[in-house]
Amino acid sequence: MAIADIPPLLQVDNLSVDFLRDGDWHNVLRNVSFTLQRGRTLGIVGESGSGKSVTCMSLMRLLPEKMSRVGGQALFAPSGSDKAVDLLSHPEEEMCQLRGRHISMIFQEPMTSLNPVHRCGDQVVEMLRRHEEVSYDEARQRVLELFEEVRLPRPEKLFRSYPHEISGGQKQRVMIAMALVCHPDLLIADEPTTALDVTVQHDILALLKQLQEKYNIGVIFITHDLGVVAQVADDVVVMYRGDVVESGPASQVLHRPEHPYTQGLLACRPPIDSRPERLPTVGEYLGRGVPPCTPTMTAEVQGVHGGTPLLSVCNLTVAYPLKRNFFGKTLQELRAVDDVSFDIYKGETLGLVGESGCGKSTLGRALLRLIPSQSGKVWFDGTDLSTLSVSEIRAMRTQMQIVFQDPFSSLNPHMTVGDAILEPLMVHNACDSVSQGRQRVAKLVDQVGLSADSIKRYPHEFSGGQRQRIVIARALALNPRFVICDESVSALDVSVQAQVLNLLNDLKREFGYTYLFITHDLSVVKFLSDRILVMQQGRIVEQGNADELYAHPQMEYTKRLLAAIPRL
Repeated sequence: MAIADIPPLLQVDNLSVDFLRDGDWHNVLRNVSFTLQRGRTLGIVGESGSGKSVTCMSLMRLLPEKMSRVGGQALFAPSGSDKAVDLLSHPEEEMCQLRGRHISMIFQEPMTSLNPVHRCGDQVVEMLRRHEEVSYDEARQRVLELFEEVRLPRPEKLFRSYPHEISGGQKQRVMIAMALVCHPDLLIADEPTTALDVTVQHDILALLKQLQEKYNIGVIFITHDLGVVAQVADDVVVMYRGDVVESGPASQVLHRPEHPYTQGLLACRPPIDSRPERLPTVGEYLGRGVPPCTPTMTAEVQGVHGGTPLLSVCNLTVAYPLKRNFFGKTLQELRAVDDVSFDIYKGETLGLVGESGCGKSTLGRALLRLIPSQSGKVWFDGTDLSTLSVSEIRAMRTQMQIVFQDPFSSLNPHMTVGDAILEPLMVHNACDSVSQGRQRVAKLVDQVGLSADSIKRYPHEFSGGQRQRIVIARALALNPRFVICDESVSALDVSVQAQVLNLLNDLKREFGYTYLFITHDLSVVKFLSDRILVMQQGRIVEQGNADELYAHPQMEYTKRLLAAIPRL
C-alpha cells in the first residue's frame, strides 16, 4: 500500500495559538498544517521563537489554559482505537491517558525534566505503573531491560542514581527510556541533542532511529540544526515567526530550498570543507538577497612562524580527590587536567575541542586561577601567574577575561545590562567617573550590535543570542588582551551563532584580541580557529593547524570526533 493510502498517525490542520499578555491576545502561531505517518520522522526546524515548541506543546495540551487560546484541528489515531481523536478538544481526563501511553515527549533540558529528589529508575518505573497494571518488581525489571536497550552503562547503578550523579548524555538516555517505556505511537523530541557532544549526539540520534524502527513509532523531531535534521527526518517543516514557510520531503527541502529563510538557515552553518571570511546570516537572506560567501586567506599567525608566546602553559595538572582516609589524606584522585603544555600567541585564536568531561572548561578556569592547580606553570606575557598574590592576580584579570557557557546564569538578574557591564569598570577603577564609564558601556553595547536602550533593560528581557552579546561586551569592557570563550555558542540557534562568531572575528581584527575558544562543535572551531588542540581524558592528544588537522587527523579519537559531525 502506498504511503498516501495509509491513514495518517497525526493530521494537523490550521493550528493557531494566541497568548494573553498585558491584557491583550497576541497571535504566535498561524495556520500550521502537516501530516505524520506511523513509522516516519517529521523534522520541525527554525530559530528560537519560530513556534516549534509551542506547536508541540499545544498538541500535548501543556500550554497554560488561562493564558493561551488554541484553534484548529489535530486528529490523532492511537493504536487499539478504530477512530481518530482531536487532541485540541479531547477531554482532559482522556488526554491524561493519552500522554505517556500513546504520546510521549522528550524535553530539551533533561536536568529540569527529571525530578532531582527521586532516583532515575524510580521515575521511569512511575511512568510505567501509571499506565499499566504491573508490580514494582516487574516494572523495575522492564526498566532495567530498557536501560540496556538505550545503552546506559551499568543499568543497576544508573537505576539507583540521582540525576545530578550522571552525565548530560546519560540523563538524555534516561529521558528517552521514560518516553518509550510504554511503547507510544507518537514521540515528540524537542531539541534532544542541543549542547551535547558530537559523539553523544551521534549516538542519541542513532539510538532514536533504531528504537523508532523497532516499535514503528511516528516521531516529531524539533531542532534548529539542519545537519541533525538531515540525519533523522523523512519530511521537514520550516517555521519562521509562527508561520510554516516551507515543507516537503527532507531531500527536497534541504537540497533544493525555495524560501530565502530556509536558504539562510542552510548557509549560516559553518562549512567543513571551506573557510569563508564571514558566515552569512538569515537576516541577509531575508533582507538583501543571497550574500556572497568569500573564502578567506589563511591569516599569518605569529605563533606558527615563531615569536614570543602571549600565554605559555607548562605541565599543568588539576586533580580532584575522589577518596580520602580518616585523616583527610587523598587515596584516589581524578586528574581533570593531566600534564598539559601548549602556547598561545598574540592575535591568534586557539581552538580547544573534546567531549564533555575531557577537562576543557577545567583547563580554561585553571589558566585564570579561578580554580587551583596541583602542579605546572602558567606564564602570561612573561609573568608566572602562580607567584602572584590575590591582589596582583585580580589586577592581572583586567588583561585576561572569560565568556562563560551560560550567559543567563553569569548575569545578575537584579542588575540592568548597563550596570552589569559597568561593574568591572568600577571595580578595577578603569574610568575616572561613573558618567565616563557609562559612555564606555554605551560604546561597547553598540560594538556588539545591541540597541542603545538595551542598557536599561534586565537579562530576562533578552534572547539567548542577545545575552551572549551582553556577556561578550562585559568581558571586553576592560580591553583585555586574552579572552577565553567557554562553549559560548553551543546552545545558540545556527543563525544567532553565525552572528556571534562574526562578531568575535570582527572584534579580533579591530582590537587584536587573542582567544582560547573552547567547544565541542568541530565545525564552529574550524571556522574560527587558527590552530586546534584536541583534548581527551585530561590530556592533549593532538594539535595542529586547523585546516591540516581536519584534512589529515592522526589520532583515532580525532577521526571519531570528525566522523560524528552532522552533515547534510
